[in-house]
Amino acid sequence: MDAKYKRVLLKISGEALAGDDHFGINEDMLKKVALQIKEVTEMGVQVAVVVGGGNFWRGRTSKSMDRATADYMGMLATVMNAMALQDAFEAEGIPTRVQTAIEMREVAEPYVRRKAISHLDHDKVVIFGAGTGNPFFSTDTTAALRAAEIDAEVILLAKKVDAVYSDDPEKNPNAVRFDVLTHKEVLEKDLKVMDSTAASLCRDNNIAIHVFALADEGNVMKAICGEKIGTIVK
Repeated sequence: MDAKYKRVLLKISGEALAGDDHFGINEDMLKKVALQIKEVTEMGVQVAVVVGGGNFWRGRTSKSMDRATADYMGMLATVMNAMALQDAFEAEGIPTRVQTAIEMREVAEPYVRRKAISHLDHDKVVIFGAGTGNPFFSTDTTAALRAAEIDAEVILLAKKVDAVYSDDPEKNPNAVRFDVLTHKEVLEKDLKVMDSTAASLCRDNNIAIHVFALADEGNVMKAICGEKIGTIVK
């Protein structure tokens, strides 16, 4: 199989990292992700990763807490996930760097665009933690922003669900599954692929989004080789 892309940004949701545990980090899932990333990097594909924090904290569900405070707590949750991924990647021999949008030099490099691109050019995987560093923006928006900054050709959106649906397939058995969508349709139909800020950013910068299930074996490789899995937004 030949890779369709040279440089990709993989967005992993926190919930996907929790696996069947529904909270925290599932070590089997970490290993599964690391092995898939190893396979891809050995093909010469440059990989950047943005990880969510929903397996530890979801600021938007807090009813009483100040939104900015809740969002900053969420950013810290993403750094824990980023460090766990780095550890899992390096255990498989993948050179990895974590860069955070909020400085915490003892555990990671601060985010510097040119340095991130240099790491990628030297075949290191770069994990972006702490979101954009700003409250009121999701890690989906971070993925769209970083993808644009590093000139990634596609955002691989690895989720708990296997595609984009018209409604939550777990709650609505009649939800319609989509194979291909445009950015405009995602925004107009208010499909919960990404939040509207992220979807607009992808549309404006002409970045494709490929949505698929992280848990299914070999899906990252299939997506990078352009196989028809999940949903493609372009």
